[in-house]
Amino acid sequence: MSKRGLGLFVSAIMLTMLALTGCGGGAKAPEESKAVESSAEQKSEEAKTEESKQAKEKIVVGYAQVGAESDWRTANTESFKSTFVPENGYELIFNDAQQKQENQIKAIRDFIQQEVDYIVLAPVVETGWDTVLQEAKDAGIPVILSDRMIKTSDDSLYTALVCGDFIKEGETAGHWLEDYIKLKGKNHDEKINIVTLQGTIGASAQVGRTDGFANILAKNSNWNMLAKQTGEFTQSKGQEVMESFLKQFDDIDVVVAENDNMAFGAIDAIKAAGKTCGPEGEITVISYDAVKAAFDAMIAGDLNASIECSPLHGPRVAEIIQKLEKGETVEKIQYVDESYFDTSMDLEKIKSERAY
Repeated sequence: MSKRGLGLFVSAIMLTMLALTGCGGGAKAPEESKAVESSAEQKSEEAKTEESKQAKEKIVVGYAQVGAESDWRTANTESFKSTFVPENGYELIFNDAQQKQENQIKAIRDFIQQEVDYIVLAPVVETGWDTVLQEAKDAGIPVILSDRMIKTSDDSLYTALVCGDFIKEGETAGHWLEDYIKLKGKNHDEKINIVTLQGTIGASAQVGRTDGFANILAKNSNWNMLAKQTGEFTQSKGQEVMESFLKQFDDIDVVVAENDNMAFGAIDAIKAAGKTCGPEGEITVISYDAVKAAFDAMIAGDLNASIECSPLHGPRVAEIIQKLEKGETVEKIQYVDESYFDTSMDLEKIKSERAY
């Protein structure tokens, strides 16, 4: 047999075997294929179920933040973002309202539609929340306020509030000024002219700090409040308002800025006007929040004192949520621990130990 004939013979045998295979054992191939496909589909569904289960196990928190108007607010946002992470069992949906109440109301309604487990609100202002918070309550979503209070006739609309005691902060600033005036040896009858850079009008921090300082002002007949005007908690606006004050009044003794950033703006305005401030200057400057940049200003001799308002609310809010998850009751108002700092202290050491 030739090589070609042998090749044809072998090819014929192979074709016969393939045909037999197709008629015999190969008949089970479609069933086996379906079984494999079914197994793959089952595993895929199980994977989806597991992913869904894990997603459900995470506590979803919607956070309506005021904005990013100051160093304090930046630290406050970071406190939440570093606390409510997947590793801790959370999913955080964050919204920056850019200091507009209408943006926060829209964000809350979006959170309700997304069926989050909890809503955290740092309200831009105190009023105008009843309708949207009632919607959250009707949806069965607890609302936790952070940093600022709201004014409402129905306090069941929110579960808890985590914030600084703003009236106490204002009073602390007033008491600090009393002590400082005595330390400087000024006559009790000597007139002390004061201007105040207020925060966003209607914000609970603004209201509390203004009212708290006013409580101490009322006890000192020689203190004279020349003017109060909002600097909207921003450095640029604080500088603008201080420039206006310096043009209106020649004899300003004390500036009370209701946050550090406005104080920084006021310091810039004072220097630009050819005046001095701080412990060795003409004008005493008091601020609130005590962020690290405020320590720098005190160390530089530009700022006299800063009243603390801790922005680290994330862990405290997480504690509240964990208690609620266990069915426990929580205190309605929870103040964070706070102090004050001035140029008589070891500011370098204190600053190095602070988280913000």
